[in-house]
Amino acid sequence: MSRLPFEILLALRYLRPKRTFVSVITLISVLGVALGVAVLIIVISVMSGFDQHMREVILNFSAHLTVTKRDHLMKDYASVVSILSSNHSVVSAAPFVAGQVLLETQTNANHLEPVVAAPRVMGIDTQHETNWFIGPANIVTGQFDLGGHGLLVGRVFADGMKVEPGDHVAIYSPRELRKMKESQGKDNQAAILPDDYEVRGIFDVGYYDYNSYLVITSLENAQNLYDLDDNVHGLMVVLRDPYQAPAVQEELEKALGPDYEITTWMDQNRNILDAVAVEKNVMFFLLFFIMIVAALCILSALITFVVQKTREIGMLKAIGATDFQVAGLFLSQSAFIGAVGVAAGYGLGILALSYRNEFLHLMRRTTGMELFPASVYQFTDLPSLVVPKDILLICGSAFVICVLGGLIPAWRAGRLAPVEALRYE
Repeated sequence: MSRLPFEILLALRYLRPKRTFVSVITLISVLGVALGVAVLIIVISVMSGFDQHMREVILNFSAHLTVTKRDHLMKDYASVVSILSSNHSVVSAAPFVAGQVLLETQTNANHLEPVVAAPRVMGIDTQHETNWFIGPANIVTGQFDLGGHGLLVGRVFADGMKVEPGDHVAIYSPRELRKMKESQGKDNQAAILPDDYEVRGIFDVGYYDYNSYLVITSLENAQNLYDLDDNVHGLMVVLRDPYQAPAVQEELEKALGPDYEITTWMDQNRNILDAVAVEKNVMFFLLFFIMIVAALCILSALITFVVQKTREIGMLKAIGATDFQVAGLFLSQSAFIGAVGVAAGYGLGILALSYRNEFLHLMRRTTGMELFPASVYQFTDLPSLVVPKDILLICGSAFVICVLGGLIPAWRAGRLAPVEALRYE
């Protein structure tokens, strides 16, 4: 003798007719719920992984705080470094020079004609930067060497320019370009020669934008390119906890005074971080309509059950079943469909996430189509991050929606009068 309430036993019995293991309508309803949950888990986990990937790249390659002077040049930066280092949250502070230059390759076996690009050059003090900014671990070809007129270029930039370690390139700084413009048309116009640099190494930091437009040189070289003497454009600051950047920003602004401007890594990348968060929320709400469709399937299926089982409902009412018990019978059906669908969708979603990159690589090999181009999405492998809170929200809301889908048929069945149900029997 089963200890389950009779309404639950009848609900399971109705979901499993005599001639088949499971009702076709029930199977379709479960499949709809499972697909909705699986798609939501996959998309939200990929978006969470993309957000985490972006933050890791930003934190690995960007300063947590950037300190600049409001007149755009920092002369006595050693004293500012001393003030910054006195803060217990600051790990290190180092000067930098950054700006855009004109770069031209030299003719050789790879270049019958010079190739011109306008990358962003960054001059760093290697004594301070190698532990966190860029170092030997990021070099994929060549070596980490910024001595003399040494230059490091990104992997994508090197591929596009067809340069290798040992190749020489010419760099036209704003100083040379300005002199060329001033002497243009004059009788005694002199030839302005660019600075000659040697590509020493090619780096890969895992982020397409940085690999495609950034070149690294020493601080002294960058100062020379921009005629800064011993001045710098600003200071890059590393914190013990980068997520405490806003609080440390307030402390340092009080210590340095109004002549200095401090921006956090969040401020500098606000657009892309906000865009990812908004896209994740929009995708959640759009894809959640799949669950609404699944709930409508359950609604239509249970309405059909109520019509088919009108005689049985009348008999249950006649022998003493309450309105609540009859309604519970059909609510149990929708709850069972929801529970099985959610469990199946969770398993399918986690399985798909586990083999996401294998599927992408298979698609690329068989069709030649790249579903997520690195030039657009900024990653070579599809990232994912399963956040328990997101999974709980998806599965919990899907189950509630399924139960609500059976509410109207259950209410209708509970209010059915025995006389009306048995009138034509």
